[in-house]
Amino acid sequence: MREIIVIAHNLRSCHNVGSLLRTAEGLGIQKVILSGYTPHPTHANDQRLPHESAKTTAAIHKTALGAETMVSWDYHKNILPVIAKLQKGGWRVAALEQAEDSVMLNEFHAPEKIVIILGREVEGLEPELLAACDTTLEIPMFGKKESFNVVQAAAIAMYHCRFF
Repeated sequence: MREIIVIAHNLRSCHNVGSLLRTAEGLGIQKVILSGYTPHPTHANDQRLPHESAKTTAAIHKTALGAETMVSWDYHKNILPVIAKLQKGGWRVAALEQAEDSVMLNEFHAPEKIVIILGREVEGLEPELLAACDTTLEIPMFGKKESFNVVQAAAIAMYHCRFF
């Protein structure tokens, strides 16, 4: 079975984080890495004030419904060194983003070890993160909207990489 890691970089919404953790748990994702200013549950060595950490954890729990305690997750402020380490460990890193050079998800065959990186809800991934990735994946759109919600897109990509 493929190993899948998901990185959520600079998401704003606690509800998106909770939903992502719940979806990742349901699809058997090995790890979710939260980075940048992405909200995250309380963790060991948490630098936030206790009341801030508790408030964020409670907001994430509203949509995670306990998945935040079931799925393995980490938090890293700076994600570029983490990406480099994963690549050195044999992981292929794929940005989930609309770009000129992207590969349509339905044409992509996932390797045995894949990292899927998600970016900001509106602006997407920063150029320096896109440059660090091995490939860029795009979900074909058939309606009038140009994109999915970040967690809906993540769910589609995780499911595809799990089975195809």
